[in-house]
Amino acid sequence: MPPRKYADCIAACNDCANACNHCAVSCLREDDVKMMATCIANDIDCAAMCQLAAAALARDSAHAGAICRLCAGICEVCGEECGKHSHDHCQDCAKACLACAQACRAMAG
Repeated sequence: MPPRKYADCIAACNDCANACNHCAVSCLREDDVKMMATCIANDIDCAAMCQLAAAALARDSAHAGAICRLCAGICEVCGEECGKHSHDHCQDCAKACLACAQACRAMAG
């Protein structure tokens, strides 16, 4: 069982990873995939980072703070990029990214 103090941050990381994975796949289905390339790349990086952060928190890693600070930065970049696109999946992803960035910054202190 992960430490209770990390529960909100772990949930935010998992929600963000899921939103990013969904966004990346949905972007690949858009008519102009080339226009979505930066969004897709950021989604993939962000999902991977969020999964790493959630796992580090779940095992109460000594590096959790540093990982969460990095995760917050990547989430902000991804959220900003997704926010530029009007697709629902991009807007939903942007919200999840910004919420995760906030949770990771709060956890990392």
